[in-house]
Order: sequence, then structure tokens, then C-alpha cells
Amino acid sequence: MGIIDSHEALRELLGDPKPTTRQKVIGHLDEHARTLIAHSPFVLLATSAPDGSCDVSPRGDPAGSVLVLDDKTLVLADRPGNKLVDSFRNIVDNPHAGLLFLVPGMNETLRVNGRAQLVSDAPYFDALVVQGKRPKLAVVVEVEELYMHCAKAFLRSSLWDPSTWPERAELPSLGTILRDQMSLPMSAEELDADLNERALTQQY
Repeated sequence: MGIIDSHEALRELLGDPKPTTRQKVIGHLDEHARTLIAHSPFVLLATSAPDGSCDVSPRGDPAGSVLVLDDKTLVLADRPGNKLVDSFRNIVDNPHAGLLFLVPGMNETLRVNGRAQLVSDAPYFDALVVQGKRPKLAVVVEVEELYMHCAKAFLRSSLWDPSTWPERAELPSLGTILRDQMSLPMSAEELDADLNERALTQQY
């Protein structure tokens, strides 16, 4: 088994990026980034703890809900979840974060890296209200790196092509998965009914 354990070995195997690839990294939110963020209803938030353990958390809201305060600052509202707060504990201990913005039907994605902090209130919280619900917390990200990621991953996966999607009925339901993983006494049908109800009524 060939283990790659140095930068040198990695570069020897994969080579160096083109100069233009390095040049695409900018340190601010330009007009194109603002446009994509305004149209993105889904973003992945990546964080890590001081010991190196990592977490990636999906964040979804109506497109336009992520605020751009200025050329260097983004704000993501927190919405009700499972209260494990893995991302937030990581941010408290290690403020580095990565964001991946997706726009439905678009194969390219926007990547943002920066320093994050948690805020419990600010004047802009009024703009984070959705369905009449004001968030208790927001993630503020100071942009350090921003760049477009090419379409290859989405083209290889055919992510937006419905003809490649599996039939949902062929996959286990969340209730089935949790029943089996946690050895719960409830039936999968009971769990699914409860989970579906909470998913519909406790979004905000």
C-alpha cells in the first residue's frame, strides 16, 4: 500500500497547479461571489477542533438568507437542530472555517475559507428572520480566501440529473436507520412519522 506522507511525495505524484489556478484565489467578496451567495439555498460549513477532528454541517435556508455585510464578511443564521452543536464548539475552540455554496442546477461551486465567530445578537439579526422566527445565534465569517471550484465533480457525479437518482423507496428511511443503529424499541414507521412531523413543523 502506497502511503503519501509528505508534501514532496504528493507533488511528485500529482504535479503542481497551473499559475492561473493559484491566481483564482481572492480575499474578498466580489460581485460574482455576491450573486452566487444570493442564489444559494444550501451551504456546507466545515470546522475542526484543536485536536484535528473535523465536522461538516449542512445549512439550508431560502436563497438570499446568507447576509453579505461587506466585502469581507458573511453571516449565516443558525436554525433549530439536534443541539449537538459540533460546529459551534469547534468554532469556539478553533475559529477557522470553510464554506461551500451550492446553487441548484449549477455545476460550479463557490468556496470560502476564513475566520468564524459566534454572535448571539446584532442589528442585522432582523434581516435573518425567516417565517417570523429570529435566530438565537449566527456564524460570522471573515473571508480570507474565496475561489470558484470547477464543474468536474458535479459532472462526474451527474448530481443534477434526475435520471441518475435512485428511487427513494429503494433506500432505508431515517426511522429504519435510527431504529437499527440505536436498537430502539419503536417501529420504523412510528419513528418516521415522528421525524417527519418534527421536520415539517420545527424548521424555524
